[in-house]
Order: sequence, then C-alpha cells, then structure tokens
Amino acid sequence: MESPEIRYARSGDVHIAYSVVGDGPIDVVFVSGWVLSNFGTPWQGTAVDFYRGMSSFARLVLFDKRGIGMSDRTHGIPDLEARMDDIRAVMDAIGSRRAAIMGFSEGGPMSMLFAATYPERTAALVLYSTPVSWSRTEDYPWALTREEWRAFLADEEGVRGTDEWCDSRLRGLAPTTAGDPATRRWWRRWVQSSASPGAIKAMSLMNSEIDVSGTLSSIRVPALALNRTDDQDVPIDSMRYLADRVPGARFAELAGVDHGWWVDSGQIIDELKPFLLGLWKRGEWDMVETNRVLATVLFTDIVNSTAMLAEVGDRKWRDLLEQHHALVRRQLVRYSGREIDTAGDGFFASFDGPARAIRCARAISDGVRELGLHIRAGLHTGECEITDGNMTGIAVHIGARVAAEAQPDEVVVSSTVRDLVAGSGLKFHDRGYAQLKGLPGEWRLYSVDPSVI
Repeated sequence: MESPEIRYARSGDVHIAYSVVGDGPIDVVFVSGWVLSNFGTPWQGTAVDFYRGMSSFARLVLFDKRGIGMSDRTHGIPDLEARMDDIRAVMDAIGSRRAAIMGFSEGGPMSMLFAATYPERTAALVLYSTPVSWSRTEDYPWALTREEWRAFLADEEGVRGTDEWCDSRLRGLAPTTAGDPATRRWWRRWVQSSASPGAIKAMSLMNSEIDVSGTLSSIRVPALALNRTDDQDVPIDSMRYLADRVPGARFAELAGVDHGWWVDSGQIIDELKPFLLGLWKRGEWDMVETNRVLATVLFTDIVNSTAMLAEVGDRKWRDLLEQHHALVRRQLVRYSGREIDTAGDGFFASFDGPARAIRCARAISDGVRELGLHIRAGLHTGECEITDGNMTGIAVHIGARVAAEAQPDEVVVSSTVRDLVAGSGLKFHDRGYAQLKGLPGEWRLYSVDPSVI
C-alpha cells in the first residue's frame, strides 16, 4: 500500500498536510500522538496495517499536526485550540460534516476537547491509550511530577533525536518490536523525519502542562476507550479513570504490553470497527445533543462605575459607555467571541477556546484604559447549556464569581482555564484558593500575566 497523495488545508496562515484513504460510509479523523507524521516512512512498516484496516470500512482522514511532518512549522508551541482549528480546517477541506475523532496518546486530549467543544462535528470519540494529564495529582497518580518532568527533559539534552535515543523510546513504546534490527531502522527514520530535536522538546514541554480532567464530564458524544493491559506508557488504570468520567463511555481492555498503535493494530480495529459501524447502521451517526457544549465564558465589569457617573455626569458617561461597548465588540469579533448579554456596564461572552478568550479579555482591559476606564474580568471553562441563543449552567455562574474576585485591570481565570492553554505562551500568577459566593468548596484561581499576550 503506497503512501497517499498529500493535500493541504489552510488553517489561518498555516498549511496542514492531509490525506483521505478509503471510501467507506463514515469519516474517521485520526489524531496521532507525540511527533509522529502520518506520511512517508510509516507506510513502509507495520503502521500500514492500521491504515489499511481502517480504510477498509471508513474514509480515514490523516493529517500532520502543525509543526510536525509535512505541515508548516510555526513559531513557538501550538496550543490545543489552534490544533482543534486544524481539525476543522481539514474536515472542511474534504467536505466532512461529521466524523469520528480518534485520538492516540498525546492526540487524545485534543480529541476530547474537540468532541466536547464541537459536538455538532463529532459523531463519536475513540481514545486509544491516552492520558488525561501529564502532571501527577492526588486524583491522578499515573503521571510524572513537575520535578520529574524537568529531570526527564534535562536528561535528554544532547541525545534527543539520535539513533540511541530513538532506540530507547522504541523500547518504551513498543517493547515487543525493539529487538528487531529492521524495525529499529524503520522507527528511527520515522521519528527523525517527523520532527527535529527542538520540536520534540517543545512538544514535551507542552504535554507537561496539559490537563483535561476538568472537561471529561462535558463530552456528550458516544465514546470508546481502549488500552492494553500492561501498557507501561499509559497504565490501564488511568484509562479506566478516563472512561469512568466520560458519560456513557465504553471501555475495552486489550491484551499486550505495547503502547504503539502500529503494533498488532488489528486488535484495536476489531474493537472500534463494530462500535463505529454500529452507530452508523443504527442511524445514530447524526444524532447529537448540540444544546450542551464546552465553552469558555468571559465576564467583564467596569470598576467604580457609579462613582465615575457621579463625577462626569449623565451625558459624558453615556458617551463613555458607547465607546466602551464598541471597543468590547471589536475585540469579540477579533478573537471569535460571541456576545451573550450586556447588563449595564458589563459584558458576558463565550468562546470556543480559552486562550482566545484570555487574549480578548486582556485586549479589552488594555483598550478601555485609554478611555480612562478600568475593568475586572473573569473566565471559566465548563459545560454550558444553550437555549434560544442564551447560555446557562453552573459554568456560567462560576465565571461570574471568578470575575468578582478580580482587581481593577486584572484578568482572573479558574484552574480549568489555566490547564487548557498549554503551548499558548500565556503566563499566570497563582492567586491561591478562594471561596466563590454560592458555590461549594474552594476554587484555585490564577491571574493572567499581562506581559505575554
């Protein structure tokens, strides 16, 4: 089976390499893990068995993530929402209205976010051996600590990308194949042609910041989670943790020790093929609950508005409000935000990506200072219910309460927002824990550093 013809989709200013293999009745977008390209070298080895098996019953949509393989290199580390934009760009390019999204390893968090944020584009979600977080917590003990991550990256300096380094990664990801010289040579070519040592390090840095645990309950599409019993890279208990927290998700345990999907891929296909074709044959492929989505909500409020009104008078204040509202709306358009409500001098808006929402909030705060105004802003990401264009739900209340904690000229975010913007270049200051009015427990808050936007 030859490597397919490569085409390019435009995602903003970035060209994303993609191909479509097969002509089955359903579309499956494969989001590979780590730095592995889907083109060239993998088609010369055992990975082709996966491509052949998947394309026998579906249109298999392959693409290289930005910065990897045949796609454009970009400045800095791409964040998760930019990568979600890339999936939409590829789907639009091939005319795919809805598809199953399959995420492997590092590709899993992006796939989960996509399914929760764009349920109208996601017919199903398949997750094979994918972490929820790369940072160990009390609830998620299967990841490294921050200190262990730093030590791991430091140990790789100077050897990353070499033949010896590639061999060590193969022993960790596919130990049953590591003793074969031909497989080692193929694997080295695959990794070394997919990404440079710098890109590999950048990807590892981004991964170390990812945590999508706060969004699992927002996934409302049919979901299947797969993992091998003795996978050492992603322990099976961590996949059970994931499946238990995604509403209605099925979990399938596979025999074996290999993490890589390119080893015994028929075992994976035997599970996901009946799951996906079953949805299609039962007419469930196009059934979707679009009134509940994962969104980032933004609340802004002018500081000391009553005192300013008394100081400048009604007419001047009305002019200032008009300028304020016009500026906010310009920034919402610029950052693809949606105005939900305006109450007096405050705005309530929603975004499909938290990094865009943060940058919008900072741009608004900086802009209104030129009018002599100061705002406080707060953001939270969570599941929201959409009814007649309005947005409701507990996530909305949390966002409003987070905004109430902000000081003048400050943008404050919940820990959920902070965990989802890995790779964005945004920086935060830990505000510690706060008791949010009317909400149980304590909430970890962060202030956005205005120096990096």
